[in-house]
Order: sequence, then structure tokens, then C-alpha cells
Amino acid sequence: MIIFGTKGYLYQLAILTLVCGHCGNPSAHTLRKRVTKFTLFFVPLFPFSTKYATQCTFCGAEQKVTKEQAEQLQAQAASGHGGQAYGQPQQQPYQS
Repeated sequence: MIIFGTKGYLYQLAILTLVCGHCGNPSAHTLRKRVTKFTLFFVPLFPFSTKYATQCTFCGAEQKVTKEQAEQLQAQAASGHGGQAYGQPQQQPYQS
């Protein structure tokens, strides 16, 4: 018998001050990376899906972004223009 499945991980990459496209308020947005990994016997082996998004802390709206946009936003946060970047991303399992 073979047991396989998936497990998701949520990484918080940075916190940025942006104008929300949904509510229009300038507020903090979290830049997150969601990685889904294939598991075999409950051991995560390799990622097969990676998605990036920003979430407004004022209204909760989530906006999907590309990998390139996420890298630009993270570099912007690291340079001190608009946010705080984390040296080590916070890893949080999520339920899919």
C-alpha cells in the first residue's frame, strides 16, 4: 500500500505599504508565497505548485502576483522603500 498526497506551506516574505486596489486605502500588505509539495508516506518530497499573492491588512483582499512582481516587491521592501523584509520567511502550514 502506497500513501501519497500533498501538503501546503505558506511563507510570509515581506510587509509593504501599498494602496489597495480593492478598498483604495494606503495600508500594509503582506507578500506571501504558497508552496504545495507532493508527499509520499507523509514526507514532503518536491514542490509542484508555487503561487505568490499580496493581502491587504485593512480589508483582507488578496491580489495574485507573478514571481517576477513578487521578487520586485521583496527587493523594494529590502531596500527600505515601502516595507520590511524578513531575513527568514515565516513558515506556516495551511489547509488546502
